[in-house]
Amino acid sequence: MFLQFTDMILRARFWILLFSHAAVFIACYLVAYAIRFDFAIPRIEFELLLQNVGWVVGIKLGCFYAFRSFHGWWRYVAFSDLQLLAKASLMSLVAIVLADHFVLSYQIPRAVLLVDSLLTFVSLGLIRSSWRLLHEEVRPLLSKKLRRKTLLIGTSDSVIRLGNQLRSFPQLGYDIIGTVANKNDEGRKWISNIPILGALSKLELILSSYHVEEILVPAGEISGVNMRFLADIVENNSKKLRVIPRVEDLFTGQRKIPVRDVDINDLLGRDPVVLDSSVISSMIENQVVLVTGAGGSIGSEICRQLLPFRPKTLILLGRGENRIFDIERELKDSAEGTRLIPIIADINDLPRLRCVFETHKPSIVFHAAAHKHVPLMEANVSEAIKNNILGTKNVADCSVRFGASRFVLISSDKAVNPTSVMGATKHMAERYTLSLSGDSMTRFMVVRFGNVLGSNGSVVPIFQEQIRAGGPITITDPDMKRYFMSIPEASQLVLQAGALGEGGEIFVLDMGEPVLVVDLARDLIRLSGLQPDAIEIVFSGIRPGEKLYEELYFDEETSLSTAHSKIFAAYHRPFPQEDVADCVRAFADSLRSEASTEEFLGMLGDAIPEFKHMSFSKQSDRQHTSA
Repeated sequence: MFLQFTDMILRARFWILLFSHAAVFIACYLVAYAIRFDFAIPRIEFELLLQNVGWVVGIKLGCFYAFRSFHGWWRYVAFSDLQLLAKASLMSLVAIVLADHFVLSYQIPRAVLLVDSLLTFVSLGLIRSSWRLLHEEVRPLLSKKLRRKTLLIGTSDSVIRLGNQLRSFPQLGYDIIGTVANKNDEGRKWISNIPILGALSKLELILSSYHVEEILVPAGEISGVNMRFLADIVENNSKKLRVIPRVEDLFTGQRKIPVRDVDINDLLGRDPVVLDSSVISSMIENQVVLVTGAGGSIGSEICRQLLPFRPKTLILLGRGENRIFDIERELKDSAEGTRLIPIIADINDLPRLRCVFETHKPSIVFHAAAHKHVPLMEANVSEAIKNNILGTKNVADCSVRFGASRFVLISSDKAVNPTSVMGATKHMAERYTLSLSGDSMTRFMVVRFGNVLGSNGSVVPIFQEQIRAGGPITITDPDMKRYFMSIPEASQLVLQAGALGEGGEIFVLDMGEPVLVVDLARDLIRLSGLQPDAIEIVFSGIRPGEKLYEELYFDEETSLSTAHSKIFAAYHRPFPQEDVADCVRAFADSLRSEASTEEFLGMLGDAIPEFKHMSFSKQSDRQHTSA
């Protein structure tokens, strides 16, 4: 019965609102007359009032109907609704004045019309705001559900919008008491209707003074350093720290604002990389683009980042059918105007590669396919050489032969002064790629970056698995440092480098300061809701091919700024194309003759003077002992 009654009310909502507005208009008109004549309306004026009230109310109903005043839900009233009320009131005033002038010859006193219009706007504004007032302010006071005293971090527009949204839904259990400025906002006490309680440096005092239970920080609002400071303060005071997603992450079709726990990307946060969209768009739009290794972490993200720039065709090339199937299926929904071509191929299969290039004629090639796991490549040297060096040669040669305009190689900081097979083979891939840039119409570029958070086999997923298993977390050395970046950052760098490059450059992202891996592990333990000593950390010793810290440049390379503030170019030392080709040809001959691991390592050492492999020092020790 109650549901039927509710349904009937909803169906009759328009007429209920119509008659409610009419009643308000009549009341406002009467009160306006009463105010004009000091609440003693003369008889003749009262008769005029009765004669005119009908058409006055009719005009107002028509004007407010035109501004859809009878269709909105009061519980969602916002500033835009009040703007519409003001416009409807003004329009009705103008219409009534014109009618009174041209039809009735000024029968209605001007003061009555002005007061009536003002009263109409104020009355309807108060009535329409009453639901939100009751819903957001009065109802929480009467509710038995306790709300958590919650503090926001930041003073940006998105912080304020999200704070107001959280106040609009008291059922979520958040009592927003104020916000903290991540920079000193001297002289400012309020922003919108949210008080600024102080600077981030005074956070500990604010937490104790206001009895804060939970802290919400919008993603990307503060730097990684400040996030670490924030996490330390929260842990020391036994509070809860959570992250509010960015505004663009909220369009999920749900009324509730999703709130998540802090993840490691927040602690390693940096100023976001802002792309020069116009330059990238001019490079990508309406072009045929090929991405090798399209099923991998970096390759698949490059594909995602490419789609908004509307390439004519996007070729997804990889040798793992399941991953290529998955990325094609994911991209289909957002590939408006772009033709997706999934291709299963091995970059070491040169005839197959030539067929792909000849058929589709890609104009831009992003080469992400590679073997990149350091310990695995130490145990499989020949495969690292075949895939990372010769596979890169195949893709680069096809790019030249079939007229690609740009070729971007995804490399690694491990290619600088390499101590691992993986790093040495990536260095040789860099060398071969750049050697082609001199005589070719294809522009060849290299992008070099550090460890990618969340990529397949990266340290963070491994640590998270070890934490879920109860530990221990294994780290090779307490002094090990690494540069870290997110998968989107790495992929954005690749796109920007492809747009900036003129050919022959090595591009490097400004990745800030390297991070101690042991600090990373402790942060993950803490962010998992555990005490720092709940999970044991074990130091296992440096594995073959690893070094304590990575470098971004060789000594001979010159770091130069580019048009993008976050990207630097390292102009490499020249390597004669014939010498590089001979060296790569020698690796191919050795693969065909099934050379030994020691022979391959010797060849890498001869080709790369900076290559300091562990086996070299062991061999030197044995020679010294025998002497």
